[in-house]
Amino acid sequence: MSTAREQPIFSTRAHVFQIDPATKRNWIPAGKHALTVSYFYDATRNVYRIISLGGAKAIINSTVTPNMTFTKTSQKFGQWADSRANTVYGLGFASEQHLTQFAEKFQEVKEAARLAREKSQDGGELTSPALGLASHQVPPSPLVSANGPPSDEKLFRSQSADAPGPAERERLKKMLSEGSVGEVQWEAEFFALQDSNNKLAGALREANAAAAQWRQQLEAQRVEAERLRQRVAELESQATSESPEVGEKERRQSLEQLEALVQTRDQEIQTLKSQTGGSRETPDIGEREETQQKVQDLESRNSELEHQLRVSEHSLEEARAERERARAEVVRATQLLDVKLFELSELREGLARLAEGTS
Repeated sequence: MSTAREQPIFSTRAHVFQIDPATKRNWIPAGKHALTVSYFYDATRNVYRIISLGGAKAIINSTVTPNMTFTKTSQKFGQWADSRANTVYGLGFASEQHLTQFAEKFQEVKEAARLAREKSQDGGELTSPALGLASHQVPPSPLVSANGPPSDEKLFRSQSADAPGPAERERLKKMLSEGSVGEVQWEAEFFALQDSNNKLAGALREANAAAAQWRQQLEAQRVEAERLRQRVAELESQATSESPEVGEKERRQSLEQLEALVQTRDQEIQTLKSQTGGSRETPDIGEREETQQKVQDLESRNSELEHQLRVSEHSLEEARAERERARAEVVRATQLLDVKLFELSELREGLARLAEGTS
């Protein structure tokens, strides 16, 4: 557990990895999210540590020694080997700038640890942690990120680090090189998965937008189909109420009656004319005038009947044309309704395929 004498001097956010102890090639991530990684300075023991917590567990608890080296293996990834923990730590940063800041701070802390060891071997101590930090360009005040350092009660104290032997150094170099190869492979896979995830997210957004558009079109098609159904029903009811066959039959009977009446009048006119011609020798002038008046009346009546006959024939033709127009409109509305129903079925099938693809 950390005490008040151990304070963070620098903090940042990074994805934490450890080398796989079985293969010494692959990286094992500490979690799905970035963690806070901090440099701590123990003023009493004059020790520098790198600490990162994942929940209540210390993911990194590495004492910085002069023999350590922080290596940048890519623009956003760096690593160092800890012989005391017998592992290699890797950090993935959000940007190259964060990686550079962490690497520079690692070098400063490493130099401060080297001077502290030399002072300790000479039997002297730094009288002030602040003065020691200033001499090695490590600021005494905490440079903590916006997320803040981990709480003190979660920190684990470390023992003083011993310098590794030559064989240990060779083994660590080998681990570091193998870890670099595994890290490059992991980083490539990570970016490939990230690109794939972005593409899938974009495809999902496009599919959702297309589904929303299809739903709007489906609703519009439903409204249009309902309107067409109502129109067809109105036309059918209108055609039924008019009873065109009955109306046409009545018109034909009326025309036949008018034609018969006209023929009757023509016969009467001919009869009267013949009577008038046969009675020219009759001296009764009054009777002749009366007969002529009757002929004129009959001719006038005949003209009226002929006019009514033409009007009736014209009305019959108009009724027939209107009935044909109504039938044509019903046919067109039925065809359009069939097309809309086909489009609705296609939209339903498309939505079903889309739902199956996104599930």
